Amino acid sequence: MSDVNKVVLAYSGGLDTSVILKWLQDTYQCEVVTFTADLGQGEELDPAREKALKFGIKPENIFIDDLREEFVRDFVFPMFRANTVYEGEYLLGTSIARPLISKRQIDIARQTGADAVSHGATGKGNDQVRFELGYYALMPNVKVIAPWREWDLLSREKLLKYAEDAGISIDMKHRQGGAPYSMDANLLHISYEGRHLENPAAEAEESMWRWTVSPEAAPDAAEYLDLEFENGDLVSINGKRMKAHELLATLNQVGGKHGVGRLDLVENRYVGMKSRGCYETPGGTILLKAHRAIESVTLDREVAHLKDDIMPRYASTIYNGYWWAPERLAMQALIDQTQKTVNGWVRIKLYKGNVIVVSRDSKTDSLFDPTIATFEDDQGAYDQKDAHGFIRLNALRLRIAENARNKRG
Repeated sequence: MSDVNKVVLAYSGGLDTSVILKWLQDTYQCEVVTFTADLGQGEELDPAREKALKFGIKPENIFIDDLREEFVRDFVFPMFRANTVYEGEYLLGTSIARPLISKRQIDIARQTGADAVSHGATGKGNDQVRFELGYYALMPNVKVIAPWREWDLLSREKLLKYAEDAGISIDMKHRQGGAPYSMDANLLHISYEGRHLENPAAEAEESMWRWTVSPEAAPDAAEYLDLEFENGDLVSINGKRMKAHELLATLNQVGGKHGVGRLDLVENRYVGMKSRGCYETPGGTILLKAHRAIESVTLDREVAHLKDDIMPRYASTIYNGYWWAPERLAMQALIDQTQKTVNGWVRIKLYKGNVIVVSRDSKTDSLFDPTIATFEDDQGAYDQKDAHGFIRLNALRLRIAENARNKRG
C-alpha cells in the first residue's frame, strides 16, 4: 500500500472515523491529514482536534473549518431556488452537504500535497457515491480510499476489538450496542436511520426527535413571520437582515418550537435499495413554502411551470451526487436566471406543525394585476368576449378527434 504518501480524511472524531484514522496509518503507513467541517451540526468540534493529536497527527495537518455560511449561501440557497424536493417529500439535507465536504477535502489535498482522500461512508449507502463523484469531478486523478469497502471490520465486535487494541476510547453507548440511530446533522436538517427504524412498520419513538416538539405539544398560539426575498434568496426575517446561515438557524429554532418539519420516509437509494429514514427540517420546510409563495406573484406562468418540470430531474441529480456535473450546472444557470424577479415578502403563520401562507407581495416585480383579476367591474381592462375565440381554437383538435371517432362508428 506504499502508493499513498498522504491522505486527507473526512474526520468527525467519532468512533468510526477514529478507527479509520488508525487503520489508514496501519494499512497504508502514510501521513494522515484530518478535516472536520462545521456545517452547523451543533456539536463541539474541538475534541476532534485533541483526538487527532493523540494519533500523532501534526497540528498543521488538522483542519477544522467553519463552513456554515458557505454551506447555506452557496449550496442550500441555490438548491431552494429550484424548490427542490426528492420523491415528493425529502428536502435533501444530507445530499446537499456532501459536495461542499468533497470540495473542501480536495482544496486541502492540493494545499497539503496529499495524493489521496478518504471518507467513512459505507458500501451500502448513497454518501460513498456523493463523496467520490465530487472528488473525481474536482481532482480526476486523486486516489480514493473507502475503508468500509476494503477492510474486514464488518461486524461491530471486530470494530470495537480493533479500537480497543489501538487505544481508542469507546463510549459506553457503543459497548452496549451502539447509538439507537445513525444520525447526520447540519444547518438544514438532522436525519435518523437504522435500528428501530429499519422496520418501516414501526412508528418512530417520540424521544428520537431532537429539533422539533410534537405538533400536539406545540404552542396553542400561532406565530407569524415576515420573510423577505431578493433574487430568490431569503435576506431578512421580520425586517432583520442576517447572514444566510443565521437566517436558516433562526427558522430552525422558530419552526422547531411549533413542531414544523418532521418527515418519516421510505426512499429509493441510488445504489438500488429502499431505505427508511426520519428527518427534521424545520427551517427548510418554512423556506420552501415561502419561496413558492413569492414566486407565485413574480414568475411568469410558463417559467414557473418549466421550473416545476425540471425540478424532479434537478433533485435526483443532487440526491445521486452530481452537484459538480455539467447537467446540474446547466440547470442551475436556468434556475438562477428565473430568480432575478423573485423579490418581495411573504407572511407565514406557524401553528402546530403547519406552515400557512397568509399574504405575499412584491413592490417591484409582482405580475398580479388586481384590475384584471377582479370579479368586479374591471373598467374594460379585460374583454371577456376574447375568451370565446380562445376556447374555440383550443377545442379544435378535440372536436376534430371526436368527429373522426363518430365517423368510424
